[in-house]
Amino acid sequence: MNKNNFCVIMAGGIGSRFWPLSKTSHPKQFLDILGTGETLIQQTYNRLKKICPAENFLIVTNSIYKEMVLEQLPELSEEQVLGEPMRRNTAPCIAYATYKIKNKNPEANIIVAPSDHIITKEDKFIEELQNGIDFVSQTDSLLTLGIKPSRPETGYGYIQVNGIIPFKKVDNLHKVKTFTEKPDAKMAQVFIDSGEFFWNSGIFIWSLKSIIKAFENHLSEVNDLFIKGEKYYYTREEKAFLNKTYSECPNISIDYGIMEKADNVHVLCTDFGWSDLGTWGSLWENSNKDENMNAVNGENVKLYNSENCIVNVGKEKLVILHGIENLIIAEAENTILICKKDEEQQIRQIVNDIRISKGDKYV
Repeated sequence: MNKNNFCVIMAGGIGSRFWPLSKTSHPKQFLDILGTGETLIQQTYNRLKKICPAENFLIVTNSIYKEMVLEQLPELSEEQVLGEPMRRNTAPCIAYATYKIKNKNPEANIIVAPSDHIITKEDKFIEELQNGIDFVSQTDSLLTLGIKPSRPETGYGYIQVNGIIPFKKVDNLHKVKTFTEKPDAKMAQVFIDSGEFFWNSGIFIWSLKSIIKAFENHLSEVNDLFIKGEKYYYTREEKAFLNKTYSECPNISIDYGIMEKADNVHVLCTDFGWSDLGTWGSLWENSNKDENMNAVNGENVKLYNSENCIVNVGKEKLVILHGIENLIIAEAENTILICKKDEEQQIRQIVNDIRISKGDKYV
């Protein structure tokens, strides 16, 4: 296994679209949502271990989840879990991890991945990661993985491609033409029909040198903050430095800050059974279903004349559902959610409303 391969797992989100199962105190990446015996972050780590040595992992998370990460990933040392003092989106998160890696290995090639994705074709996934590492180690390129779309999904961002880039035996490498935010249903169908658009997986591959150069060129205000920490990383002064730096750091994504601006961005277009598992609908897509297309997690759930529902309730609860369709029914601790499946994009706003009216008790 190549000692220059590093993996950064981003695990700081709270998964508000998965409320009430995912809450601030215990977000979705630390849950066994699919009932596999492993949480999402454990699945992500075990998958990436096939290409990256355990000592070369960095988990970036909110500082309040640091102990949870160490509990779920006991192979990692405390210094491998980077606790952010506050949420500042993906660009600061990646800048922090990048300069920590620079301190260890200036020749590193880096995979950046969210902690809460599902990948069902793991062998294909590892093959594509290796192809990507080979490419970025030999070129000054920023690479992302694009997923062949199976439906006009409105919950994902899209990448438009522009021509095939020849590289060894790889035939699915393209230059990126545009990044597009989540479209409405009509535009998503236009994207699918064109054949030029792929889902943005949010998984990135680059060399350390290339990503630092990109920060210098496109996000200098973020780069200037984190480069000052080189004398503090892996010392007792790191925490104080981070508190000050994050309070001054803009809230900006890596997509908006760098990927949409750089001219050396490429995409590997592929299909390895990917889902970002960001919504109840994506959980329904990836769950076992009964003959009426109901996905049920709960030992005492009885459905009559009901179809296309997703039900997630506690084992001890007897739940009877009759004559319903296309609903989300979810229960966690002190909260019950009943919502139309096709209106689940409203859940994030509902959570914000509850936080304002009821405080943090329910969120």
